[in-house]
Amino acid sequence: MNKKIKNHIYEIIFEADTKPGKLFDIIVMMVILFSILVVILESIPTVEIKYGHWLKIAEWVITIIFTLEYILRILVVKKSLGYIFSFYGIIDFLAVIPTYIGLFITGAQGLLVIRALRLLRIFRILKISRYTTEGQAIIEALKASKAKISIFLFVVLTLVIIIGTLMYLVEGEVSGFTSIPKGIYWAIVTLTTVGYGDIAPSTGLGQFIASFVMILGYAIIAVPTGIVTAEFTSAKQKKITTKCCPSCLKEGHEPDAIYCRFCGETLNE
Repeated sequence: MNKKIKNHIYEIIFEADTKPGKLFDIIVMMVILFSILVVILESIPTVEIKYGHWLKIAEWVITIIFTLEYILRILVVKKSLGYIFSFYGIIDFLAVIPTYIGLFITGAQGLLVIRALRLLRIFRILKISRYTTEGQAIIEALKASKAKISIFLFVVLTLVIIIGTLMYLVEGEVSGFTSIPKGIYWAIVTLTTVGYGDIAPSTGLGQFIASFVMILGYAIIAVPTGIVTAEFTSAKQKKITTKCCPSCLKEGHEPDAIYCRFCGETLNE
């Protein structure tokens, strides 16, 4: 493939900051959403009986489109294996392979496998985040928040273990706290303000602890939201683009970047 043509196709497929790239992204997003709709409709027996033939045709058209996109991505990147085994490369593969495997699995024993493979097509929805600048900003914010959220989750895990053990000692088997894991389960349900109601404290001390855990839950829910929001604001201020490195396939470069900030490879201009 001619280098100039290859670079042009690369910019259209991997970057959303150009008009052709934006158009390509919009088309692919529409196809993804339509494919998800097809998968959902196939799960409805009455619709499957009446329109099954047309749904299968639609699925094959969608699969062919995604297959061509997948092949083009492999052809235009510098390191094909890097893309194939990347997160989005695996998602792209899962988007097309179930339909093809379904051709080779026949008979009643294969029905469950085929059904599972069809449901795997729902993973196509994960492809959408690739096609929006806002999606990239959210991903960058989550990456930047990783350390803080990890520490936060460790603190929460410590809390639920302590609270669950305490409730096991205070309430005991009479109130349904038959073990420490059962107490930890109750602590998680209460702390997250879900409150199934299958286990509830009956003693005064247990109810006091439960009230404290409920109030604490509201404060805990706000913490990760604040962390991610702060990082998201920071990511937006950095004006991160969808410019993708042709070598390592990582994104998050500034508009005027010439070299990849991860591997040093020259970026497509």
